[in-house]
Amino acid sequence: MTASKLLLIDDDSRLTSMVGDYLRGHGFDVDTAGSLAAGRERLRSGLYDALVLDLMLPDGDGLEMTRELRGDARTRRLPLLMLTARGEPMDRIIGLEIGADDYLPKPFEPRELLARIKALLRRAAPEPANDEVLRFGRLEIDLGAREARLDGRRCDLTGHQFELLTVLASSPGRVLSRDQIMDALKGHPMEAFDRSIDVHVSRIRAVIEDDAKNPKRVLTVRGTGYVFARKQDQESSGND
Repeated sequence: MTASKLLLIDDDSRLTSMVGDYLRGHGFDVDTAGSLAAGRERLRSGLYDALVLDLMLPDGDGLEMTRELRGDARTRRLPLLMLTARGEPMDRIIGLEIGADDYLPKPFEPRELLARIKALLRRAAPEPANDEVLRFGRLEIDLGAREARLDGRRCDLTGHQFELLTVLASSPGRVLSRDQIMDALKGHPMEAFDRSIDVHVSRIRAVIEDDAKNPKRVLTVRGTGYVFARKQDQESSGND
């Protein structure tokens, strides 16, 4: 079985050496880069299964590269974990909003990084062939193609956001707590009060709702979690 190939972009050479050795010891093929320029060159010359990206780099920041990656069809679905400093909660939220799949504050335990990378790769792994399409009025969720379409146009969602949308849409009308959602996301290792689900839901709403501030598809149940509405448009559908 071919080892999963990772790219770690961080200008802390001591950290990249330690983490790189640790991940290699657990069966990963790891490349490292110390700047955005070096990271871009690596990405141009090789195919990677996941990217670990530091927020602060000497020639720019990880948010800039995340925007680039999510704007390029070749890397739009590349699993991406962002490393952040503890004092930057807003940067974490922005990172998730523009396309990072997960974040990990520094300093961190290598075991936690390993667990989160494995979770990203599990979610990105091809699913068994499935030609089912969930239809909710103008919204379609194509499980085989792993894409959502609104009025026939593809919605720009990361792999993790598509998984989250599918979890909600697979139980229309049922209120799901954050714990239930986390359990359904293939063991994604998040703390009990992790708010990244809320950020991802905001991003999903931005692309599938007509008015993200007045959602009709993914609804918040205050103090509990979220529910995917059974009826969203005037059109009837097979899933209503």
